[in-house]
Amino acid sequence: MIGRFPILDISPVTYFGGEFIGAKAIPNERLPIGATIIREGHDSFEAFAVLVDPKGKEVTRTPMREIWPKSARYEAFLTPDKVGNWSFFIEVTGENPGEFKKVLISRSDRYPIKVERERALVGSWYEFFPRSEGATKKSDGSITPGDLKSASKRIPAIAAMGFDVLYIPPIHPIGYAHRKGKNNSLVASSTDPGVPWGIGNSAGGHDAINPDLGTMKDFEEFIKVAKKNDIEVAMDLALQCSPDHPWVKSNPEWFTKRADGSIAYAENPPKKYEDIYPLNFDNDYPGLFKEVLRIVTFWIEKGISIFRVDNPHTKPVHFWQELISDVNSKYPDVVFLSEAFTNPPMMHALGKAGFQQSYTYFTWRVTKQELTEYGQEVSQHTSAFFRPNFWVNTPDILPFHLQSGNPALFALRAVLAATMSPSWGMYAGYELYEHLPIAEGKEEYRDSEKYEIKVRDWEGAAKKGITLAPFITQLNEIRRKNVALQRLRNLHFHPTNSDQIIAYSKRDGENLVLVVVNLDGFHAQETTIHWDLWALGVSKESFDVLDLLDNKSYHWGKETYVKLDPARPIGKVAHICRVKL
Repeated sequence: MIGRFPILDISPVTYFGGEFIGAKAIPNERLPIGATIIREGHDSFEAFAVLVDPKGKEVTRTPMREIWPKSARYEAFLTPDKVGNWSFFIEVTGENPGEFKKVLISRSDRYPIKVERERALVGSWYEFFPRSEGATKKSDGSITPGDLKSASKRIPAIAAMGFDVLYIPPIHPIGYAHRKGKNNSLVASSTDPGVPWGIGNSAGGHDAINPDLGTMKDFEEFIKVAKKNDIEVAMDLALQCSPDHPWVKSNPEWFTKRADGSIAYAENPPKKYEDIYPLNFDNDYPGLFKEVLRIVTFWIEKGISIFRVDNPHTKPVHFWQELISDVNSKYPDVVFLSEAFTNPPMMHALGKAGFQQSYTYFTWRVTKQELTEYGQEVSQHTSAFFRPNFWVNTPDILPFHLQSGNPALFALRAVLAATMSPSWGMYAGYELYEHLPIAEGKEEYRDSEKYEIKVRDWEGAAKKGITLAPFITQLNEIRRKNVALQRLRNLHFHPTNSDQIIAYSKRDGENLVLVVVNLDGFHAQETTIHWDLWALGVSKESFDVLDLLDNKSYHWGKETYVKLDPARPIGKVAHICRVKL
């Protein structure tokens, strides 16, 4: 039944799996509460958004305002201040017409808000393969691989660039059966290290360390070094096995068998993964669930607080809902990142099932229209249940727009990722402008690190000045010092006269940041930006800004002319300006 004042289309409200699930939030994040509210006639009313803490106590009652005249759409912002299961409701009050005044009240149902720790929304991610960090090439061309000990020596440099999450691909033993060689060849030589995602051999499975990388003690020391440098380590949770994994013999029912009795290897047409067996959750769900929960708990006890989950869309959605719920009930700070480059409904379902973050389509969004539409989607339309992590590249993905190797393109894509999304990431080698594809028309790296060990000369690149690392460091520092860039729902785009220049703003309290990016990494572009002062929360038609990239001050106005030339220092691919309020 509707109340005396109908309260309709309430947001953020998500119904999933037969229940309302909590709108995603972090402490001190302003959560927009919206509703359509009407009443008969022309008498007035007052509407309030009411915040209820995890103990059931009403803590704030915020007046709602009509977004624009006669729209009947009302909005207010609520700000939970600590982790927990909060809720909200909307209350409307008014008086009845006539001689005897009476206060009339309508109240909506209560809807949940799930407030998780800050890392669930905010982070600068860096990915490297431990076996490549510290690897050296001998005079005969052979390679001495790195390990967890040598990789730990790279951690301070990652921290110095401003990254606070280090993601490492699987560090478990790698199978020998059908091991892949260089560039995904079907025949591996005796020196090919194998694909880390082909997990398991006689040395163990998902709860073991690859002996080539060291021991469990080495891993524990690796975690200590990371923590000393204020970096969280994200472990890869890849629920798949090599043909040599102990589970193949101990629990053959966990795999899909062909008619001839053999186990089917993984396929993602047109790709084939002959070195990997996918899991089957239908034959012994309780047993497999129990084992996965044991493995996740094992690594949490070793100091892991973040899991980057490989291909979660190839497993039942309800499995993730149950697993994440069980883990977070005991370890509420653990964060799960979904690596699901698949169709949007599945990506969104995984977010609703409990994944705190997800990879996104940002990697392929290039034009002003594409970026604007996608930015609006993730910041407004899906933010109640889907938190984006913008990656500029991955070991699997070398986007076409980077294949020229133009440093300005690498710089501008980093600006977009680091300022549009509260979480962004890059894979090692991006700062060295690695850009050679395996073949024309392919978005994959030649000599991919998935199949071989990479030897990189970080110090030599720094001495020669052929690295983006200083610029990346600056971007991450800007992110740390500006809370507006650490929020998702405050992204607003502003019109420009050029399809090659995109402009957007983010504001949180008194922190207002304006970003302007030249999307053309090869040519200078100029335009007039038409700043929406209402969206900025600025009353004056002109204002002073400080460019955080070159530390120059500008006097901008409602109509602002800009010119960005990528041929100049890479800072000129963009303006990142803080408004002096």
